[in-house]
Amino acid sequence: MQVGGPLVLVGCGKMGGALLEGWLSQGMQPGDVWIVEPSAEFVQGFIARGVHHAVEAGDLPVDLAPAVIVFAVKPQMLAAALPAYKGFAAKGAAALSIAAGWRIAGFEDVLGASTPIVRAMPNTPAAVGRGMTVLCANARADAKLQTLCGELLSAVGETAWIDDEGLMDAVTAVSGGGPAYVFLLIECLAKAGVAAGLPEDLAMQCARVTVAGAGELVHIASEPASKLRENVTSPGGTTLEALKILMAEDGLQPLMTRAIAAATARSRELG
Repeated sequence: MQVGGPLVLVGCGKMGGALLEGWLSQGMQPGDVWIVEPSAEFVQGFIARGVHHAVEAGDLPVDLAPAVIVFAVKPQMLAAALPAYKGFAAKGAAALSIAAGWRIAGFEDVLGASTPIVRAMPNTPAAVGRGMTVLCANARADAKLQTLCGELLSAVGETAWIDDEGLMDAVTAVSGGGPAYVFLLIECLAKAGVAAGLPEDLAMQCARVTVAGAGELVHIASEPASKLRENVTSPGGTTLEALKILMAEDGLQPLMTRAIAAATARSRELG
């Protein structure tokens, strides 16, 4: 993976670490990467592989000219961290943000309107290489930079691009929060199994393994999810009886639609 210059990774927690691991596994040279991370404990393994480490932005070499700065810190920490990178942006560094809720305009206000900026919304399955990331860019981000940012996020899963940044609120609601909804489904499925008479540990095992297996099936299948559902549903069988409830007018779809609408509205408020 060729970046075209040094890459600075600001924040190396779970998401930042997953990204860096993906980049290194795809051939990025460790010596081309600088991590800015206060906790050296998080990055010892990367340092041992040749990645540079700085505790804070002020510890970066003054003559460093990064091609891209990837902001992977928590959104509430970004306002304090961002101004320290204005000088690098002035020297031509592009910004790639995975900080939820931060609009492109917020970066332009601090780093300058001429800074190429790409905003990305990944989700937590990126930690196991199965993430879903949606990206959008400002007018200064050319096709070359967009291709590079797509490759950087593809290291941890699938990617898609949007032109309308306003859609990021819905993306946050669907894929950003989506893993939590699936985890809740596992909890509910297990509790329903207990209510039907299963021992608690067996019910949870059945729920966890079933959801994980179904996820893998939909991942590798060429058919849409609706077709996979039909394949499991025998006429007059037990699954059909359950689906009559889940697919009723007051079933799962209207409940999920309301939930996503609420999450989307909250994302707009926070932005």
